[in-house]
Amino acid sequence: MPALRPSSFISEPGVRPNWRVVLSLLPYLKEFRGRVMLAFAFLTIAKLATVLVPLSLKYIVDYLDETPEALLTIPLALLLGYGLLRFSSTFFGELRDAVFARVAERAMRRVSLRVFEHLHRLDLNFHLSRRTGGLARDIERGTNGISFLLRFMVFNILPTLLEIGMVAVVLFIAFSPGFVLTVIGAVVVYIAFSVWVTEWRTRFVREANTMDNRSNTRAVDSLLNFETVKYFGNEGFEAERYDRDLEAWEAARMKNRLSLAALNSGQAFIIAAAVTVLMIMAASQVVSGDMSLGDLVMINAYMIQLFMPLNFLGFVYREIREALINIERMFGLLEQPARVEDAPHARELRCHWPRVEFDNVDFGYKPDRQILHGVSFTIEPGEKVAVVGASGAGKSTLARLLFRFYDVTGGRILIDGQDIRDLTQQSLRAAIGVVPQDTVLFNDSIHYNIAYGRPGASNDEVREAARLAQLSDFIHRLPDGFETVVGERGLKVSGGEKQRIAIARMLLKDPPILIFDEATSSLDSASEQAILEALNAVAARRTTLVIAHRLSTIMDADRIVVLDHGRVVESGRHTALLAADGSYAALWQRQQQSSSADRDGASE
Repeated sequence: MPALRPSSFISEPGVRPNWRVVLSLLPYLKEFRGRVMLAFAFLTIAKLATVLVPLSLKYIVDYLDETPEALLTIPLALLLGYGLLRFSSTFFGELRDAVFARVAERAMRRVSLRVFEHLHRLDLNFHLSRRTGGLARDIERGTNGISFLLRFMVFNILPTLLEIGMVAVVLFIAFSPGFVLTVIGAVVVYIAFSVWVTEWRTRFVREANTMDNRSNTRAVDSLLNFETVKYFGNEGFEAERYDRDLEAWEAARMKNRLSLAALNSGQAFIIAAAVTVLMIMAASQVVSGDMSLGDLVMINAYMIQLFMPLNFLGFVYREIREALINIERMFGLLEQPARVEDAPHARELRCHWPRVEFDNVDFGYKPDRQILHGVSFTIEPGEKVAVVGASGAGKSTLARLLFRFYDVTGGRILIDGQDIRDLTQQSLRAAIGVVPQDTVLFNDSIHYNIAYGRPGASNDEVREAARLAQLSDFIHRLPDGFETVVGERGLKVSGGEKQRIAIARMLLKDPPILIFDEATSSLDSASEQAILEALNAVAARRTTLVIAHRLSTIMDADRIVVLDHGRVVESGRHTALLAADGSYAALWQRQQQSSSADRDGASE
């Protein structure tokens, strides 16, 4: 895959993007060297035919002017040649685009895939703080910008400049230098004006893109939280906030359009002035007899032919400038460092009955926010160890560190004596199955969401995983069964059903290490008991870490570790910890009192 090195050309918002970004696209041309060469051949033929069209028109007009009765006797070959040239200029141009299309589309595919893969390599903190709607727009506009740059930079700007040079040569050979100087002067003024005004209006493009991202992000965020909006009756509030963003976007777009109108008007004036001057010069020489009528027609045709691509060149430059702005943001994503990366000589993790050890682990999401302080405990092969504590004690952080969503800031985490930072992330995560507290499902079928645990699993294996997770009865009651679509983020199924789908997915993955992060928190008592029995049966053959809030679910754990403000304050079995009458006993007592109060309230 061609390598992009974004660090050499990324600029901060508000600063001009470095044009070296164009050079970064050259590797994509090398990938299809044969297609590029063939496309250039078609391009050359098309431009030669384009330049020869006015010349053939001159000879036709001169022939008719010198011999009026030749209307019927004019050589047929001349007329056929004129028609063939006009057809060739279009036909070979279309062939060029058709041959080059694969290059542009493959470049979009390559860059999109690279950004997608890089985003999945970034740490969890990046995704928790990033707005999904704006991120999607950045990628969409950036990939479209890549395609535009490849197609128009290589096969429109350069050919247009080539055509201008060829026309200038023809005018220099056939006519006086004044014609060439006038054309070159007009081209220089036109390009200078286009560049200057386009640079001036770049800020309006940036502003419009920023407002577009903001309004799109607002809409996506509001729709994803549809239920919350309804709970508080804040539809009007959301619409007002969205409209404020749309109002800012509208104002930015208006500035963009007005500045574009100024640019187009100035370009049209330069073109009209240049053509007028040239026609006056040609007409005066026709009158004096220094030029033929065919020469006048040829000059007029060349001016039209010249300024049409030149006008297009102005459009292309504007679009390229906007494309560079869009690519900036997408390449900026590639600049985001992946804080969790494989070591240079990382090994594959291979284990069947692994031993997991937290060795004096320190961690903080920020330097001034320390979460864990010297946490140490071990999970022996086949053991189930539960971690409990008040909210904010750092329980879920342990699971995220073991899965390497983050790296420890002190100490180490070992699996079979190997520091997990020395293992490949792919092999580490393949060995761990997680059932999170808040399960988010794909907007697809139940079958797809369960099979995601092991893509390629057979239907029988998926159904068996669903049975073990106590899902079979629920699925059989659905009209579409396993093909029922769960909706965006799984909103069409209940919290308990989502949790059971997550458990089935984990059971299908069948890893040697299990993490249950409040895995039964969304279930009723009956379902919880049934699933706990299934989980206990599965966990008996695996090394299991349980993050628990409800202490009643982990009474049978081989060991219970009690965290308090990120420190291990107690460790032992349920009965021993109760007898110690410490932090665990206090937590147990509070939960028992709360459960008793809930039962009393329900009986009333």
